[in-house]
Amino acid sequence: MIRTTRKQFLSGATALAVPQRGPAAATPAATPAARPKNVLFLLSDQHRPHAMGIDGDPLARTPHMDALARTGVRFDDAYCTNPVCTPSRASILTGLYTHHHRTWNNATPWPFGHKTAAYYFGRAGYMSALIGKMHFVDAQTHGFDYRLDFNDWFQQLGPKARVYAEELSRANSGSGNPQIDDLWRDFGDPWKGTRTLDGRKGSVHTGRASQLEEPQHFESFVARESVRFLEKHGKEQPFFLISSFLKPHDPFMPAERFARMYSPDAMKLPASWGKVDMANVPGEIRDSIQRSASTPELLDESHARTRIAMYYASLAQVDEAIGQVLATLKRLGLEDDTIVVYSSDHGEMLGEHGLWGKTVFYEPSVGVPLIVRAPGVTGAGLRSKSPVSQVQLVPTLLELCGIPAPAGFDGPSLVGNLREPSRVSSDPVYAEYALQTPRAKYMIRHGRYKYCHYVNDTPELYDLQADAEEMRNLAAAPSHKDKAAELKQRLFDWHTPPEK
Repeated sequence: MIRTTRKQFLSGATALAVPQRGPAAATPAATPAARPKNVLFLLSDQHRPHAMGIDGDPLARTPHMDALARTGVRFDDAYCTNPVCTPSRASILTGLYTHHHRTWNNATPWPFGHKTAAYYFGRAGYMSALIGKMHFVDAQTHGFDYRLDFNDWFQQLGPKARVYAEELSRANSGSGNPQIDDLWRDFGDPWKGTRTLDGRKGSVHTGRASQLEEPQHFESFVARESVRFLEKHGKEQPFFLISSFLKPHDPFMPAERFARMYSPDAMKLPASWGKVDMANVPGEIRDSIQRSASTPELLDESHARTRIAMYYASLAQVDEAIGQVLATLKRLGLEDDTIVVYSSDHGEMLGEHGLWGKTVFYEPSVGVPLIVRAPGVTGAGLRSKSPVSQVQLVPTLLELCGIPAPAGFDGPSLVGNLREPSRVSSDPVYAEYALQTPRAKYMIRHGRYKYCHYVNDTPELYDLQADAEEMRNLAAAPSHKDKAAELKQRLFDWHTPPEK
């Protein structure tokens, strides 16, 4: 893989700014004789890592994701860098962990100095497009030539945007309303006092069918506009297109057709429901299990079953939208010339351990699905069991497209894994959450073990081979004292967390 150092870049003629830390801007690639590969990055929000039919989940109706997996490489142990929207997405597009890109939480704008993949592809002659959610927090475009997002969807909805505002019930930037918090801070929530409120006890509804018609859903908007982009621009020049969907993120309110696919009465609670040893887990985990603050109704088993049903219905809806984009790629004759990636920004606990949502380091939350199909590189239907991180995606895509990759990314390219999926890397992967707060925590996955350090709470150590559900915290066990100390030291050698 060709790399351009920061010194080499600065000696060039460009006057563009470069980041103080992280990858330097790469020198544009020479014009190739043949058109380089396109990139289509399909991104969902809050998709559990193994909630796909091809992974054996009996509830998941994901025929289009399954079909993509059968034509590429599926990573069984892929991780996000931070189990919450904005920091995770910043890592996906910059190739940096949170403590390097400094997008600390969902209210932190992405620092301009850290260039995104759109910048590198744009300098190589690609047309870069972002259609859907990316949670930039402010008005920066971060290098994208073509961009449509929540605000464009609200404009298309017109007066029907009120239906979505009422389904959220209150401000929820994670669900795109507002997309940019600053726009509401001077005058307050413009919907306050005008919404027709329902009887929910917390901020997030258990789940039900949406009152929006199916063509009006955000997933339909993203699919429709991605198709339009491919039809208008797909053959003009190489493209780097991100189609980013909201579902299965809350509100768990799928279109009626998908909601009818699942009966709450047929849903089973996870095997770990009600079985967590409360004396042996961090205090914040105990608190989350006992309170379920955002949706208190989920302490009741009937509501829990409804939520599970509506989650899978939302997943079925986003899968169908993804299928529309993939079908267009094939119809236009672009399939053989386009690298396709599918992933999500983080997972969803969905009742495992009695927990809901994300923000924890258990596998359903910090794990993500990851499928890569690269014509001429990947075989069909192959699986990689090597633990990998999403910080590795930018250098991977640059290498696949023959674009010089700058030094400074926080993870190596995955092209070797794509060419030889059976090889297992010994490199650790990491995750972080709530940095610069008293609730900061850090994770290292190395081999079969996962160690989690909490700045002001109980540490965790799990043997994922012997305890896949992470029910036996070994951090304080005499038999694993040395392993806990070893992984803690590895974690601190990587980044020493500030104690607060």
